[in-house]
Amino acid sequence: MSSCSIPVVDGVHPFDARGVAKRFRHAAIFGALQSLHRGETMRFLNDHDPLPLLGQLQQHFGETIGIEYVRREPGEIVIDFKVLA
Repeated sequence: MSSCSIPVVDGVHPFDARGVAKRFRHAAIFGALQSLHRGETMRFLNDHDPLPLLGQLQQHFGETIGIEYVRREPGEIVIDFKVLA
């Protein structure tokens, strides 16, 4: 597991999925996103590209969540999920 050196700024809340048990991971991610307010961002860290999860998030949240890759390297994925509405 590599260490991530992505800076955290105001309004950006880190969520390191690597430390969450797999059976709870998706529920924890959905819960974390639902707790954010408009304009806030969850900076998601993972060891693999969560393509199925991204599809689930887009289906559930639609246009209210922006999804932007910050880092997309083997073994180190960083995605910003921003609440737009």
